[in-house]
Amino acid sequence: MTQRKRTTLGHVPQRKRTTLRELAESVGVHTSTVSRVMNPKTRHLIGDDVVDKVLSTAIQLNFSANRNAATLRTNCSCIIGVVLPDIANQVFPPILRGIEDELAKKGFIPLIANAEGGTERQRFVIDQMVGRQVDGLILATSGRDDPILEHCLEVGIPVVVVNRSEDSGRASCVVSDNQLAMLQAVTHLVKIGHTAIAHVAGPSDLSTGYERRLGFLDAIREKGLKKTQCPVAESKAFSRDEGCAACDMLLELHPGITSIVAANDLLALGCYDSIRARGLRCPQDISVVGHNDMPLMDSVAPPMTTVRIPLYEMGVRAAILMLENLDGGTKANVNIVLRPELVVRESTIAR
Repeated sequence: MTQRKRTTLGHVPQRKRTTLRELAESVGVHTSTVSRVMNPKTRHLIGDDVVDKVLSTAIQLNFSANRNAATLRTNCSCIIGVVLPDIANQVFPPILRGIEDELAKKGFIPLIANAEGGTERQRFVIDQMVGRQVDGLILATSGRDDPILEHCLEVGIPVVVVNRSEDSGRASCVVSDNQLAMLQAVTHLVKIGHTAIAHVAGPSDLSTGYERRLGFLDAIREKGLKKTQCPVAESKAFSRDEGCAACDMLLELHPGITSIVAANDLLALGCYDSIRARGLRCPQDISVVGHNDMPLMDSVAPPMTTVRIPLYEMGVRAAILMLENLDGGTKANVNIVLRPELVVRESTIAR
């Protein structure tokens, strides 16, 4: 009988970490020079050739700065907390990429957390981040009257709100122009002959739902459309299922509508589902306009006409505001409004 050799999984020895003094000796500079290079806020004080040599040698020697000690010494962790309401929503990757790219220019990194599940979960996530000494928070979760924002301000941590705004003006915000976006969508439908235009709205406790609904109502008024022919159904969440449910209600109560403007692309996809389930066709029977231009909206069937938001730029601007706040370069809260763009595809046709 052949006996198998037993292998035991034991402790795998890790490569010894190089100290600051050892790195300085390898490069031939003083330890204070290495410290300045490793601190993004003082790196500019050192010549580029020395910076390049220190950084490349640090990689070769497996050097990693002790961030806990550095945080105590400089009162800066170089970490920004980013809190999302739904990490699976495709709106957020471009925003996150913009945040990460901009933070990296100053040697900062994002700490990302999903806070789906209500106020209690959001507060837990934020308290955990504050406990890990993040330098600031970028919130994509903020409601119009948000107790979580109040909690952050009480803690005394810098906050920037992205993709949403809040009513109090207590934090800087980076948003898209929701009013203009709705006007673009309604104008497009009116130009191709639609007069019975419905709106699937987002939740009114969120700025994106509330402002887009107001923008839709303003747009139909500006275009001289009858409010009775342009009904609104509010969804409970920005989700495909909720979009389907809201569209079902609209089609049941208002069978004469010929087009729908949805408050985001997920709601619009839900409208696709509802229209299809009733044996109708988009766009032949009902045209649909989305909002956000999430990735792959040009690949759904039919490719979606939607309002494109500059998501990457939104993330970049949020990071810039945060870094300016930390540098003391901005005192007052700032509200940055980015311009959207209507992208016409195949989900809308003339009547």
